[in-house]
Amino acid sequence: MSKLHSLDPDQAAAGAASPMQAEQPGIRHAGPVAVAVAGLVSLAVVMGIGRFAFTPLLPMMLHDGIVDLHQGGWLATVNYIGYFLGAALCMVIRPDALRMVRWGLVATVLLTLGMALPGGMPAWSLWRFAAGVASAVVLVYTAGWCLQRLAELGKPELGGLIFCGPGLGIVATGLGASGMVGAGWHADHGWLAFTVLAAVLVALVWRIFVATPVAAGAGQAPAGAAAPAGAAARLDAQTWALTLAYGLAGFGYIITATFLPVIAREALPGTVWADLFWPIFGAGVALGALLATRVSMAHDSRKLLTLSYGMQALGVAIAVLWPTVAGFALSSLLAGLPFTALVAFAMREARRLWGPHAPRLMGLMTASYGLGQIAGPPLATALVARTGGFASSLACAAAALLAGALVFAWMRRAWPLAPARSGS
Repeated sequence: MSKLHSLDPDQAAAGAASPMQAEQPGIRHAGPVAVAVAGLVSLAVVMGIGRFAFTPLLPMMLHDGIVDLHQGGWLATVNYIGYFLGAALCMVIRPDALRMVRWGLVATVLLTLGMALPGGMPAWSLWRFAAGVASAVVLVYTAGWCLQRLAELGKPELGGLIFCGPGLGIVATGLGASGMVGAGWHADHGWLAFTVLAAVLVALVWRIFVATPVAAGAGQAPAGAAAPAGAAARLDAQTWALTLAYGLAGFGYIITATFLPVIAREALPGTVWADLFWPIFGAGVALGALLATRVSMAHDSRKLLTLSYGMQALGVAIAVLWPTVAGFALSSLLAGLPFTALVAFAMREARRLWGPHAPRLMGLMTASYGLGQIAGPPLATALVARTGGFASSLACAAAALLAGALVFAWMRRAWPLAPARSGS
């Protein structure tokens, strides 16, 4: 693996060192299940809490009168700007991946705590920006390191479990915030509770994110999971098409992911369901990622991405066309199911195209995704100010997702995969 963006610190240090290190007494090798669960928990913390706890807590912040909708949109936007810059950073730095994961997890805990403290918009903007940086860095290096480690251990199919983390984090924060609303809590108490939750989760997986070289003779990645022997880092038309389509996913989901509880409360005033649509979204995210683990590695990821984008577009559109309790519940589920499943499929495609150089492509894709996210909240608040509702912005989001589906369908025709060999 290239030293740049090596996700195996042992390989980055010295290619010949691992056989000796593998037999050192006292080194415990995390098994594939432990690696997958550590990745799941890591993404639950940085995504489900560090990024998306803001979504169910925003109505509480609005109710407390500490922000208005425009300010809430701004806090979301600076978080996504941080996410974009964090992803861009991953393309140019040469870090120890595991150190980046650990520092990112610690930063997420502290930045979540910062939202519980006084400081107002200036301080909160800084904390949300930094949380965005941390979430992108941890996503890229957790996904890359865990996927590589699972391939080395001969269990690449467990990679989809990692992407259950954001959904489970969303469920936990969504249900937690709903209970807080019922108990009359203020938003700062909610941020404090989620800080404690994040700290406990980080403590549980901290020891997994250490250098654990695979012993000689350990499981090898199956042929179908390996990148092509000639895979290289080339910014060709196929790579740019993948990056563009992935950016459309960032724009397509973000309005729902930022404002769903607010949209539901506006469309269904007084209903007790308004605070439960976000946990339904999170349950869909986790279920979709779990189902992704059942999908054969032999399937063309671009076909899976086409279907995922189409499903998410339908979910977003239903919120516009059927703004009832049943409609929002179905919308939340369909928008959530492909959310991290498509991330898993896209990262798998990045590994197919660039092989050991995939972390750099993942960083480029994540930066594109971040740009899409940055555009979403300002567009939504502007259209709300002009039209008085979220229907127009949700329609734009659904159209972006459909465009992404069409890009992947075109990619399958333009760059067909070679037929799988029998027995592979």
